[in-house]
Amino acid sequence: MGKTTGFMEFERKDESYAPVEERIKNYNEFTKPLKEDELKDQGARCMDCGIPFCHSGCPLGNLIPDFNDAVYQGKWEKATKILHSTNNFPEFTGRLCPAPCEEACVLGINEDPVSIENIEKNIVETAFKNNWIKAALPLKRTDKKVAVIGSGPAGLAAAQQLNRAGHSVTVFERDEKPGGLLRFGIPDFKMEKNVIDRRLEILEEEGIVFKTGIHVGVDVKAANLQEDFDAVVLCGGATVRRELPIPGADLKGVVQAMDFLPQNNRRVAGVKDLGKEILATDKDVIVIGGGDTGSDCIGTSIRHGANSVSNFEIMPMATAERPANQPWPFWPMRLRTSSSHKEGAERFFSISTKKFVGDAKGNLKGLVTTEVEWETVPGKRPNLKEVPGTEKEWKCDLALLALGFTGSETTLAEQFGLEMDERSNLKASEKDYKTNVPGVFVAGDQRRGQSLIVWAISEGRQAAHHVDSYLMGCSNLPLKGDGDLPRA
Repeated sequence: MGKTTGFMEFERKDESYAPVEERIKNYNEFTKPLKEDELKDQGARCMDCGIPFCHSGCPLGNLIPDFNDAVYQGKWEKATKILHSTNNFPEFTGRLCPAPCEEACVLGINEDPVSIENIEKNIVETAFKNNWIKAALPLKRTDKKVAVIGSGPAGLAAAQQLNRAGHSVTVFERDEKPGGLLRFGIPDFKMEKNVIDRRLEILEEEGIVFKTGIHVGVDVKAANLQEDFDAVVLCGGATVRRELPIPGADLKGVVQAMDFLPQNNRRVAGVKDLGKEILATDKDVIVIGGGDTGSDCIGTSIRHGANSVSNFEIMPMATAERPANQPWPFWPMRLRTSSSHKEGAERFFSISTKKFVGDAKGNLKGLVTTEVEWETVPGKRPNLKEVPGTEKEWKCDLALLALGFTGSETTLAEQFGLEMDERSNLKASEKDYKTNVPGVFVAGDQRRGQSLIVWAISEGRQAAHHVDSYLMGCSNLPLKGDGDLPRA
């Protein structure tokens, strides 16, 4: 719980950032960590709140008061064990999670919440620095083989848990390296890729086999997997990008964010053959979409040396405070300003793009927008209405579509004979993560739709429990918040 009176004695303190003019010159992480004594003070702010609602806010059920108290007492190795008992990869969530746990923090009702995410990040970084995180091989091996499709956070979590249960796990990844969107979506300035690589080294030492450059459903058929493995776990993510079906969408310069960002990550990694390069250098860039992916496009465009960067969001500007209809401890839709937004982008809300404008050679030169209003009727979905007389043309050389994803690709569903829901996700319940095909399970975004890294890790862990039960008749693998238990 931390120090009894800590929440009254210490104010919240977060990591600082390198100055904008310095950090936009490269793709390195730019946060400046707090000193150890400062982190202990932050751990001390955790209250004796009776019911720790941070648990309900965290999809992993992290034991937050426990590791906060360990940090306050300076017991970093103990904190490491507590944190890893529910979270396989806190170095990912400690950098990238939007921290729903903090929005559910009891202290956050009328004060700044405990800086849970930053404490989590510093626990795992201290652990790596002191070589406390080592490969842990299973006590014994079973004769069961499991194929995990996709090496994003859901796939990696499922693989590690199943390997801990003693099964022989092979992870298939269609890209050239494991990591999924962690590697080919998240910019390096948010998470450098050595953070993934050091964890992959541990997973390989534990006995997990990674096969990259293999597109399951194309290079390897579903029937082959069913023949060669005792169970298959699909963790391929929600990869179907949302389009913007308006006039001019086929112009050169209208680019999907998930073409732009992965190419830049490969460029930073030193890959030479990138195909046709997509660069924002000296261009007027408009990023359409106000989420995390849009923010990543902004930061990347600024580092390219864009002439200007604007961000369009069709929703109205949220309030900085929690909306009245989204009370604590629920996740509030409040205004969030990322580090990339602060680097030089101009944001526009309640704006809809009507058409793209091109020159005689088919190159994008501008776009046309209109302002919009959301009409709310009780009991019905909000209705979008254009505001008359607000049409405007904007200069634009590069439009980046950061509009999210609409579901899972259908190749594997067709080959396995899997059912899909109305949102094009593979159908399986949280009860057991089983599909309609025996021995085939699904977890992460491919099941629930586009979501958070913390949800992906949670689903991967829970799916592993049910896969283990399917193979062995029972399982000692944990479910949400249970901690890690070896097979007896």
